[in-house]
Amino acid sequence: MEIAKPYLLFLGDVHDQLAAKTAGGIVDWRPDWCVGQLRLEGCNADCGIDDVTIEEAAAKGAKTMIVGVVNAGGVLPDHWISQIVAALDAGMDVATGLHKRLSATPEIAEAAERNGRKLHDVRFSEKTFATGKGTKRPGLRLLAVGTDCSVGKKYTALALDQEMRARGMKSEFCATGQTGIFISNRGVSIDAVVADFISGAAEWLTPDNDPDAWQVVEGQGSLFHPSFAGVTLGLLHGSQPDAFVVCHEPTRTTMRGVSTPLPSIQQVIDLVTLQGRLTNPDIRCVGLCINTQALGDEEATAYLNKLEEEYGLPTVDPIRTGPGPIVDALQAHYGG
Repeated sequence: MEIAKPYLLFLGDVHDQLAAKTAGGIVDWRPDWCVGQLRLEGCNADCGIDDVTIEEAAAKGAKTMIVGVVNAGGVLPDHWISQIVAALDAGMDVATGLHKRLSATPEIAEAAERNGRKLHDVRFSEKTFATGKGTKRPGLRLLAVGTDCSVGKKYTALALDQEMRARGMKSEFCATGQTGIFISNRGVSIDAVVADFISGAAEWLTPDNDPDAWQVVEGQGSLFHPSFAGVTLGLLHGSQPDAFVVCHEPTRTTMRGVSTPLPSIQQVIDLVTLQGRLTNPDIRCVGLCINTQALGDEEATAYLNKLEEEYGLPTVDPIRTGPGPIVDALQAHYGG
């Protein structure tokens, strides 16, 4: 999928920073692709780049407006439509990761046609997937899993891939969600695949590979989340990981968006190992990746040290402290 750059990031009027995680991810990993952000009145998110109007973004050379937000159900609010139409009229393409196709809104479809612009719905793949077969494939795979959704699985996978490639290891980031696709320009939004084909889509995303080459797979949801566990399980079976890391945000007590209590890290390790053995009997946890953004420096260091002692696994914040100790463990166990 070729999405023209640079980007104008549309944040709408989302209620918190986490709701703008798509835009935030693009800014963090591809800042040179962004000319600015467009926020409506009442927006409580800020990606730390210039606030611009559509006209100003066009003057700066923006080629695509990305709707860089997520919400429950992946819907497009009616009051955002005029902004999308205005971007198309200003000569930009528009891309979203929402569950509703842009072309399903008549005003947007008409604006795209009259301006000769492209509409990118990255959650929808034109690829037809087979059902998963579970046959062991050559190559090495690592999957980021979580105690909850939105705890840092994507950032963890990107940071691990970056560190592995910096060391000369063969590694590839495999995007399974809209933000990852915007960052890497390839992948498949697993949560938009028909349920019977989720594991097959994950197999397609992580095909046969060199015996010493890693595919670092962005995780989705959590096996313990009542809304998203089905997607998580299909991704686990299809990606067939040799190794996995558990991602966790230490200030949460319930799963995001529901009242279900947060599982322990040990519960996640045990259940992922049990379920993952269906397609890879050798699956093992190789580390813990903790999102310490809400903690001070001393508190974060103490928490990481406590978990490392408790679980006997390399424990890092992949952004704050770097994923080096986990990559050390991978090299020690698997070579490379």
